[in-house]
Amino acid sequence: MEYMQREKISYRKAIYRALDRVLGSDEKVVFMGEDISEYGGAFGVSADLYRRYPSRVISTPISEGSVAGAAVGLSMTGYRVIVEIMFMDFITLAMDQIINHAANIHYMYGGQVSCPIVIRAPAGGYRGYGPSHSKTLEGLFLGIPGLKIVAPSTVQDAWGALISAIYDNNPVLFIEHKLLYNMEGEIDLDYKIGPIGRARIAREGADVTVVSHSYGTHLSMRAAQELSAQGIEAEVIDLVSLKPLDIGAVAASVEKTGRLVTVEEGDLSGGVGAEVVSRVVEDCLPYIDGRIVRVGKPDVPIPASIMAESRVLPGVDDIVDAAKRTLSWE
Repeated sequence: MEYMQREKISYRKAIYRALDRVLGSDEKVVFMGEDISEYGGAFGVSADLYRRYPSRVISTPISEGSVAGAAVGLSMTGYRVIVEIMFMDFITLAMDQIINHAANIHYMYGGQVSCPIVIRAPAGGYRGYGPSHSKTLEGLFLGIPGLKIVAPSTVQDAWGALISAIYDNNPVLFIEHKLLYNMEGEIDLDYKIGPIGRARIAREGADVTVVSHSYGTHLSMRAAQELSAQGIEAEVIDLVSLKPLDIGAVAASVEKTGRLVTVEEGDLSGGVGAEVVSRVVEDCLPYIDGRIVRVGKPDVPIPASIMAESRVLPGVDDIVDAAKRTLSWE
């Protein structure tokens, strides 16, 4: 299938294009997951791939641990395996295979064996799905050596980062926020795909640094527009990669603005913001000229009621308020 080199497509389609590209060019790539054949995947990403690559697009039983375990074994024999988890909440059923096996194999075998698997995990709330279908669990995996974590927010990065993840020899957790699937953006198929671990400046500003990832980047950009109307220019850093973390990009921005807000949908305790703040304090404390504020979910389950959910998950107003708080010690 031929594609235009530059066009406007959805985030969902960008993921599809990346999968189609690697499956079509490399017979050592296998795609596994629940309902990814006729049903097209829980969020319609896999579409017709099972018809195009019938021997390497495998619809599996509903058993996340078994699927992840099979992926680990297959990857050790020379294949690059992509696993789709229906909802990120269910990744907890495969923690042993991911943490104790996939993340350790390269080290345990002295580099003789690699485990190049990508675990795609649709995540996030704001849809009233309740506590068991709305989580963003990246915080659980931040402290796992040997595992990389990517959470792109744009169509271009979704395409490029997924291809990078598939051809990385380490296991990669690839987080896709549900609210991003229908978002459209321009994709350049000639875009130079770099290694995992680079953040991007989504918006330049001089007054406060706002660091986020995934859907939080879009909330941060909307907050930055509101702040700009009030004379406050926020610089928005989209982490893209959570592990490895591009702390250099964050530090450079904080040195310029002297203020920091972190934004995440996950729990504040032990989350991405906590890691970013601790690294900034270590590296940039002399440049801090205001409060550091974290925006995220309080340590409570996510309600099923949309109204109650909106009081738990972070919103634009929370980010605006946080940015203003960095400008004062009150």
